[in-house]
Amino acid sequence: MSRSLLSLALFIVCCLLAVIMGAGGQLLAQPDTLDRKIAQMLLVGFRGLRVEDCPFIGADIARRNLGGVILFDYDVVLKRHRRNIASPAQLKQLVAELQGLATTPLLVAVDQEGGRIVRLKERYGFPATLSHQQLGAVNDPAVTRQHTLKLAATLHQCGITLNMAPVVDLASNPDNPVIARLERSFSADAQIVTANAAAFIVAHHHYGVLTCLKHFPGHGSSSADSHLGFTDVSASWSEQELVPYRQLLAMNMVDAIMTAHVFNARLDHRYPATLSPATVTGLLRHQLGFDGVVISDDMQMGAITDCYGFARAIRLALEAGVDILVFGNNLHYDEHIVARVIALIHKLVDDGVISPERIDRSYRRIMRLKTNLKQ
Repeated sequence: MSRSLLSLALFIVCCLLAVIMGAGGQLLAQPDTLDRKIAQMLLVGFRGLRVEDCPFIGADIARRNLGGVILFDYDVVLKRHRRNIASPAQLKQLVAELQGLATTPLLVAVDQEGGRIVRLKERYGFPATLSHQQLGAVNDPAVTRQHTLKLAATLHQCGITLNMAPVVDLASNPDNPVIARLERSFSADAQIVTANAAAFIVAHHHYGVLTCLKHFPGHGSSSADSHLGFTDVSASWSEQELVPYRQLLAMNMVDAIMTAHVFNARLDHRYPATLSPATVTGLLRHQLGFDGVVISDDMQMGAITDCYGFARAIRLALEAGVDILVFGNNLHYDEHIVARVIALIHKLVDDGVISPERIDRSYRRIMRLKTNLKQ
């Protein structure tokens, strides 16, 4: 064989290998069809301490290419503890089982902010944590980093790859029922929030755990809980609430950003942030320059379901620019949620409402994020 033919043959082999290789260098069992790309855009909750307790989640990961799961220790619908988390050993085994079914590495997410908002609790054998408010009161980033290193090490040891934290909402309303009262904000001072959030992120990155800033563009001034229904911050919101996002983006520290289900007529007079093109694409993407993964807050929360319905809310979130849709399956339980959402989005593409290019943009962002996962 001539040198030129040999070079051509090697080139063709390399191209074929590139086509069949997935994120992180893993071989994909199937090509990335539209449905498999859509499945990567979903982060879903389930019941069970083992995969065998919940056959649907195993099937959705193995057959449909589900992109991620979110774990909870308490089942809101059943009012029971030990939903997914009972002990460090059990959690590590569960996560290993989940990842073992995946052809593309899973995002395995929890809300482990510290203090009252933790899924890995002391009662299950996990280390104690401090709340954002407690760390912000000390306001020493070195202290925040030291405490957070312990938290991040715990997540890493159990195989958790994404912490839905830090909260970068400002504690501008001390009576806020879902932020300040739960000690979820570092401070009402944007500079204190930024400094401590940066230390929190650095500690997670030390162990290869991804983080997610929340709740964009700011939930700290609200007087209502968006879990329960419509939440309007039009009169209370301030542009100061964008400062932590601007500064952390400038520091190149942001893995992902979660949207809030808050309505803010100063940004969009029609839709709450999660469903708002003006907020997600206009403000976050274009003005702030963020081209990473945007994650919705739980799409089953009252602020969305009560006002927009299931199908319309999904369409609006995609049109707004959200990359990953969260269905915690903890305010409402649906074992068919993955198949339903894939079918719905596929039809939106078939009908020309959502373009294939729009799906591809989110898919590429998610794959880029997953290249940062430590295996």
